Amino acid sequence: MHHTPPAAQTEPQSAPQTPVPPEGPAGPRGARIRSALRGVLRPGPWRRGPVLAALALLLGLLMLLHAEIPNGWTGNLGSLVETFLPWFGLFVPVLLAGALWRRSAAAVVALLLPVVVWLNLFGGLLGDKSQPGSQLTVAEQNVDAGNRDPAGTARDLAASGADLLALVELTPQATGVYERELAKTYPYRTVQGTVGLWSKLPLSDTRPIDVMDFGPLAATKTAAQELPANRALRTTVATDHGPLTVYVAHLGSVRVNPRAGFWTASRDIGVQALGRAVAAAPSKAVVVLGDLNGSTDDRALSGLTSQLRSTQTAAGAGFGFTWPARFPMVRTDQILVRGVQPDRSWVLPATGSDHLPVAAGISW
Repeated sequence: MHHTPPAAQTEPQSAPQTPVPPEGPAGPRGARIRSALRGVLRPGPWRRGPVLAALALLLGLLMLLHAEIPNGWTGNLGSLVETFLPWFGLFVPVLLAGALWRRSAAAVVALLLPVVVWLNLFGGLLGDKSQPGSQLTVAEQNVDAGNRDPAGTARDLAASGADLLALVELTPQATGVYERELAKTYPYRTVQGTVGLWSKLPLSDTRPIDVMDFGPLAATKTAAQELPANRALRTTVATDHGPLTVYVAHLGSVRVNPRAGFWTASRDIGVQALGRAVAAAPSKAVVVLGDLNGSTDDRALSGLTSQLRSTQTAAGAGFGFTWPARFPMVRTDQILVRGVQPDRSWVLPATGSDHLPVAAGISW
């Protein structure tokens, strides 16, 4: 009898086990180290963009403290910055785009400084402050000595409806054209050298103003010897509300060059001379019309702006830039008043000049 041996019993086999790595750079501790390294190498939003944040703060401080930027030994850097001060606001969207690209919360917050400063300086110019009811309209233009169509310019200006029209940078050849074209609209006129005033109302007591009257600046006379005589005048306009003293002026040019920086010597001398003349005006109501070759933000014009109000600032809409005509970047053509109320201020359409004409409505 055969006996079959029992089948061999097989032991159950356990599932393969994943080896547990030892503690080290490849384990949980390593994961924490890698996470910490990523936190250092990829900083959070408040630590990103430190350069952008610094530039934003620098821009805000530049606009806030522009009056502290010196003139003189810096080549009139302070006046140059103030001349183009509104344009510094264009850096804000540029820096904002960079901050958003870098996802930098610090840079975005830092941009609040230049935004607040710019709005404090120029926010009031963004709205329309004009009012109806003007009793007299005045206009001014630098008609450009190289103007190829003075007759067309004269017709355009006459169509503006201005009661008083001041023209500067007149040449002997063009003056006769303006006199002929404007004679029908303006029966009264006075021309002194390169500046003139055409009026619908009678004029009297007309005299040239010597903007080369150096006064205490006589030692710097050579800085402006290139200026021709008779670049400013004063006259009295007879209105229904009493005499109105009107000044028409074209101050010296300014230039930017590597040697002198922002060269303004002749312009600054003219500002002081014109300021003294305005201070001695024979009537309480005063209007200054002209190309002052400077912005009212420029501290160098304080000899005038401390006595007079800018119609554009008081009653305009926007910045009212006038030069250059093709792409205006600064308002050098000014209408300043004292003793009358500016109701409106605006820029007229381009003519044949490289400056845009400006106009304002005033009342008593």
